[in-house]
Amino acid sequence: MAESLTLPDLDPISDRAVFRQIADHIREAIERGQLAEGDKVPSEATLMQHYGVARMTIRNALQVLQSEGLTVAEHGRGVFVRSHPPVRRLASDRFARRHREQGKAAFIAETEGAGGKPSVDSIQITEVKPSAQVAELLNLGPKARVVSRSRRYLINGQPVETAISYIPAEIAKGTQIMQPDSGPGGIYARIEEKGYRLDRFVEEIKSRMPLRDEVRALKLAPGVPVFHLVRTAYATDGTPVEVCDTVMSSDAYVLSYELPAR
Repeated sequence: MAESLTLPDLDPISDRAVFRQIADHIREAIERGQLAEGDKVPSEATLMQHYGVARMTIRNALQVLQSEGLTVAEHGRGVFVRSHPPVRRLASDRFARRHREQGKAAFIAETEGAGGKPSVDSIQITEVKPSAQVAELLNLGPKARVVSRSRRYLINGQPVETAISYIPAEIAKGTQIMQPDSGPGGIYARIEEKGYRLDRFVEEIKSRMPLRDEVRALKLAPGVPVFHLVRTAYATDGTPVEVCDTVMSSDAYVLSYELPAR
């Protein structure tokens, strides 16, 4: 596709910087489908010849596209249009009890429903003293301990999310929550088996640029932000039973909610 791609010429009277004009042309080619996911962007030499500019100008243009998350550079091969992982919707019923009763945790049920192949790795389970934020959300005393379950979620082999659940130790101990495989229905099914019937979830979401470890874990392209979501699960008697601290690749998700009008 790159060989047959026709790019426009520079506008000599535009006050827009030359490298930004070049980035605009390539971006438009991507948006129009002239360059599809996985296609190679024209080489630096080809772009230099077409536009009659220096190599540094071309590199600045390509850097703009990489910072926007549109392209990715592969050492020794060139620059390619970034392939995006499947988009997964966070539907309003993703934590519905029927999924747990079918033996499926929310991520598995939702991903399979969208036609993707879910998997989980990097599972670590420890008993720790909670942070001040977690202790406050779980309404814990100063000496209380929590069980921390960290993991990474993947769709079709592409990492899309990391999560750490914090469950009061008095709830988690003696259950399969302490094992890498938390069993059918996931940790929420185990919490309900312990006698804490789930009633509601409260989520707080913000968008930010990723930390270095998050870039590595989620294999994020330059310029791709993340959603940082903190969810608290409550039992029917109002007891908070879990806090989940989640970081999600923003280009892997559409956040979909159904809200009552009353």
